[in-house]
Amino acid sequence: MNIVILDYKTLGEDLDLSGANRYGTVIKYPVTKQENARERIKDADIVIVNKVKMNEESLKDASHLKLICETATGYDNIDIEYCKRAGIAVANTPAYSTSCVAQITASMACSLINHLHEYRRFVHSGDYQNSISANMLEPVYHEMEGMTWGIIGFGNIGRGVAKIASAFGCKILVNKRNPVDDFECVDLEYLLKNSDIISIHCPLTDKTRGMIGKEQLAMMKKNAIIINVARGAVWDEEAVAQAVLDGTIGGVGCDVFSYEPIDENHPFIKILDRDNVLLTPHMAWGSFESRMRCFNTVLSNIEAYLNRKEQNRIV
Repeated sequence: MNIVILDYKTLGEDLDLSGANRYGTVIKYPVTKQENARERIKDADIVIVNKVKMNEESLKDASHLKLICETATGYDNIDIEYCKRAGIAVANTPAYSTSCVAQITASMACSLINHLHEYRRFVHSGDYQNSISANMLEPVYHEMEGMTWGIIGFGNIGRGVAKIASAFGCKILVNKRNPVDDFECVDLEYLLKNSDIISIHCPLTDKTRGMIGKEQLAMMKKNAIIINVARGAVWDEEAVAQAVLDGTIGGVGCDVFSYEPIDENHPFIKILDRDNVLLTPHMAWGSFESRMRCFNTVLSNIEAYLNRKEQNRIV
């Protein structure tokens, strides 16, 4: 059994991947450029992948390929319809990052609401040491208790965020495809107009792609913050950047981008210097514990497949 790991650096170089050896001969690549994927997987029986696109172009010579294991919950890098036609099984890794993504979401909200960046800079720059006052209370910050937190997408992560937000004393609004009974479910427009904090946790689909654009951002309260830890393409990045520049929203937290890493042409380059912008390098999912759960789930998915059982199967 030939197992190819195409981009193990996405799991972190500190992770022990030796568990895959018990299922066959393992070839590991730290990263794989898209143009090299076809050659690297042509003799593979199992491919473990995170970011590399698994489409007809990369898969057409992989005549031995039986299983693709996605080291993520989302699998928009895999052409599912082609895999169905080619008889290639696909399994993902759900729910492994719930705790850490919820944790980072809450951390972003707390940092932006409390203006921690500005207060930290006041001390670290030496301005506090040279000040005549024992404290500094500008910019003004507000207690989260009593605020409304709108959650777009309400899977495991959305529910995790709701638990934390409730502990802060926030009112919760939920926008999801199928309403639930235990939280107030509203349409997107109502959520945007009435929330002080908005966080996005939905998968990227044809329906969610670009769902937050100029029109939707204009619905938000002027001091509201919006956080995206889902997928970069669920909002219009140019419109988000412009809303920050125009001062029509209170702040932005973002851990995901329409292409990664971003370059000098990305719209968010224009807002890097803004105190009300908090950008992180797609790390919200990646606590050590989360990455271990992810890879152990991949191994479990391989075990299940070899034993003719379906586990976390997309195809």
